[in-house]
Amino acid sequence: MRIVCFDAQAEFYADRLRDTAPDAVIVAAQSPDEAIAALPGAEVLIALAPRLTPAVMAAATDVKWIQALTTGVDNIAGYPGFALTNCHGIHGPQMSELAVMLMLASLRNFPRMLVNQRMAVWDRWPQPLLSGRTACIVGVGAISEHLAQVLRVLGMKVTGVTSRRDVDGFDHLYTRMNIQSAVASADFVIVLSPFTPANRNIVDANVIGAMPATAHLINLSRGGCVDEAAVIRALIDGRIAGAALDVFDQEPLPTNSPLWSVPNLIVTPHLGGFSDVYHEQALPILQRNLRLYLDGGADALKDRIK
Repeated sequence: MRIVCFDAQAEFYADRLRDTAPDAVIVAAQSPDEAIAALPGAEVLIALAPRLTPAVMAAATDVKWIQALTTGVDNIAGYPGFALTNCHGIHGPQMSELAVMLMLASLRNFPRMLVNQRMAVWDRWPQPLLSGRTACIVGVGAISEHLAQVLRVLGMKVTGVTSRRDVDGFDHLYTRMNIQSAVASADFVIVLSPFTPANRNIVDANVIGAMPATAHLINLSRGGCVDEAAVIRALIDGRIAGAALDVFDQEPLPTNSPLWSVPNLIVTPHLGGFSDVYHEQALPILQRNLRLYLDGGADALKDRIK
């Protein structure tokens, strides 16, 4: 069996997986060209889904199973001919910490503090607290459940928009039909819904218009889940207090995008799922799924997406 690991940490994965599959040929590739050269004859491909470009996928004609190192796989889910699994369930800590960082930065106007520092300006203003405020999480899954626990420790009330009926850690759950009612009582609207055709612009101008003027919008899911043009208009018109976007319709965000200079908007470069120990977080999933695959092929993979 030939396995290709295509990632910046490819050598780490290849080295650790040799203990799980000692008879396999495991190739480490760090660049797209290296991956394309290694893929002919490969049965298994392990990689970050966003790095699987059409050129890489065109070289993966012999692949029977792709193990994505991400949760989101929307860019490759439409390709036929292979089983697909992801790294669901490991992103709670880093996503929650980024959410809290962006919430505090937007609420307390941290960018203004950095500007003052560069200009040597000593300017103080009352610092608002997260404690006692309400966060509405749009899309309730494993990451949202982890974030809800963190926010409740900080003294926040947490609501959710979901089709699920009973989830621990939430003060109230709303259906998607009632999303405007959900955001109307929120100080923060945090988007964590998966990107699907049905979730395209799940947070649109109408939803943003239902938010209080003092509220902040945080998008950590996918760019397509939030209407970027509506965010721009709302911030310019002062209809919401602030926003922070980690994901965008087009990534990397073009240098000429108006989002870079919108007032009261914080832009981060799709950092939500990253961590300095990501390879260590993902490894147990890879080892478990590889053992299942070796024992029973693609049909034995319990968490197959397709």
